[in-house]
Amino acid sequence: MSAARTWLTLVLLTGLAGCGASNDFSDLDAYMNEVRLRPPGKIEPTPTFRSYETFTYHASTLRSPFSPQIRVDLAGHQRGSRNVKPDPSRVKQFLEGFNIEQFEMVGTLSNASGAFALLRGAGGVHRLKVGDYLGRNDGRIVAISDSQVEVVEIVPDGEGAWLERPRTIPLKEHS
Repeated sequence: MSAARTWLTLVLLTGLAGCGASNDFSDLDAYMNEVRLRPPGKIEPTPTFRSYETFTYHASTLRSPFSPQIRVDLAGHQRGSRNVKPDPSRVKQFLEGFNIEQFEMVGTLSNASGAFALLRGAGGVHRLKVGDYLGRNDGRIVAISDSQVEVVEIVPDGEGAWLERPRTIPLKEHS
């Protein structure tokens, strides 16, 4: 332990020797004399600042862009029925995998077995009859005429029930 103590004492003495007892500040005194002999400098005036122009927000009485544009009349809101709902056990048809908006009626066919609608969409022209399904909302064809196809979709009402929503697909002329 005495070797460690001796070594520590040696390090402290070496550090204190660097602090030196010399009071030689001649270089500092020379610099201060040089600064004192310089002519006095000009102090720049403080910059002038323009006054703050106030702004008054006048759009606070207008409609918020985050609220609906019109008031929704909840009394006139159509409510769903617990009796109407999609059949989960029904086997889905091919055209139920596509949005109904992409289909357009291009014609009709009639024969001894009934009337058929020709709908273009989903990569081709499809022949459909009353009772066939298309679209993602369980859309069932309920009527076919020469000018349109009538479809009834089953959509949720947002409150846990289901609504039947009628939709027509008009004949696209000159197709």
